[in-house]
Order: sequence, then structure tokens, then C-alpha cells
Amino acid sequence: MPVIKVNGIDLYYEVHGEGEPLLLIMGYGSNSGHWFVILPRLAARFKTIIFDNRGTGRSGKPEIPYTADMMVGDPVGLLDALGVESAHVFGVSMGGMIAQELALRYPSRVKKLVLGCTSCGGPHSIGSTPEAKAFLFNPDRAKLSDEERARSTVPWLWNQDFIDKHPEAVERYVKTTTQYPTPMHGYMSQANFVLLHDIYERLPQIKAPVLVMTGARDRLIPHENSSVLASGIKGSELVVFEQAGHGFISDTVQESSGKIISFLES
Repeated sequence: MPVIKVNGIDLYYEVHGEGEPLLLIMGYGSNSGHWFVILPRLAARFKTIIFDNRGTGRSGKPEIPYTADMMVGDPVGLLDALGVESAHVFGVSMGGMIAQELALRYPSRVKKLVLGCTSCGGPHSIGSTPEAKAFLFNPDRAKLSDEERARSTVPWLWNQDFIDKHPEAVERYVKTTTQYPTPMHGYMSQANFVLLHDIYERLPQIKAPVLVMTGARDRLIPHENSSVLASGIKGSELVVFEQAGHGFISDTVQESSGKIISFLES
């Protein structure tokens, strides 16, 4: 099992494919296995590095509030351990927030940046609905079983049309989630980073080429947040998938992976 010691914790990671390095950073409470739909397409063209954020999967789960220093230091430490001086970076949701901080703090480490269904945070972001916040941060979710928690997440990721047409993706998601379940303290520890994230004023400092992607039917992080990001990052490109939700990398895997590959290889 590929685990390295980074920032005082065990960090689980995998490397797939060959070519230019591409680091994938997963979202809130999710583990690296949740890249399962898009990973084969990206790994066919890039040396694709995935890992479990602290608090999730097979990585360490210290019961402390996670800070930006920790959440960014983990992937940077992983790149160091793998001997990767710079990589393309693709982060979704919370992973997109980590990717933003990574590009700001370590600009020489980021070749190109892809931000998916994410936000700059702070007062300039477009807030989630009360229902979405309750779903994301309600500690009462601890009362649910691992499978109940996973299945209750599905409608927040995908629209009903995708769910009806792709039951195999739903079952794969549930299996991946419950195989290495995120404990409630893992969610709450990561929430500290998410709720404090605010880089609006620093957006113009991101110098890497940037592709911003989102689904117009995102119920967790309103798609308008991607417009805020694209407006604040000079020269960035914005792509909105009209029929997709928060899990757009599954809703639109052919289109989104094609766009990402084209952007990174251009």
C-alpha cells in the first residue's frame, strides 16, 4: 500500500499512467477512489497522481482543525517525495480550494491549473443554500450509517437524469465511499479549512494558465462561483456544462476530460 509520511501523517497515494505529471485533488470528505470515472482517461495521457486528503480514505485522520498550511502542505510534500518539481493540478470542490492555495503559495510547482466546481470563498463568493449547508456541515449526519450517508449524498452530486441512466455509477460511488468511510471528525476537521477559505483579493496573483469548469445545476457550490474565479484570474477560461451538477466529471466525462486534456496539452 503506497503510503508516505508527510507533515506528520500517513498520506495514501497512487500513480497511474505516464507522461507529464498531473496532480488530482479531491473534494470535501471524499477519497481518491472517487476519481474512478475520469481517472482512466487522464491516466492515458498523463502521469496522474491521486491521494487521500488528510481526514479521508487511507490517510491519517488527526482530530484537529485542518488549516490551509496543512491541506496545501500535504500535496506539496507528496510531490517532493515523488521527485516531481512541477505538475499540472486539477482540484474539484474543496480540492479546488486547495489547488488555488497551492498555485498562490508555490507558483513554480504548478504548470497549469484546472479548477472544478469550486469557489474563492469569503464574502465575494456566492453562498450555498441553507439546505446545502445543513447537508455539508450538520454533525447529526453522524447518526447515519456509512451507506445511508453515501446514498444521501448522491442527489447532491448528480441530477436525476444521470442517476436514472447510470445506476452502476451510483453503486460504484456508494461502494467507494463505504469501503473507506470518512469519520465525522474528518468532515468537521476539513470544514475548518473550507469555511475559512477566502482568496478573492489574491486571485490576480495566480499566474499559471487556468481552466475553470462547473455544472450549471450544481446544488452544493453555485455555478456563479466559477464566474467569480474566472473574472478574477486574468486570461482564465470558463466552461459551464449546462445539464451537469456538482459531479460534472461523471455527468460529462467525455466532454470534461476532453476539455481538460486539450487545455493541458495545448
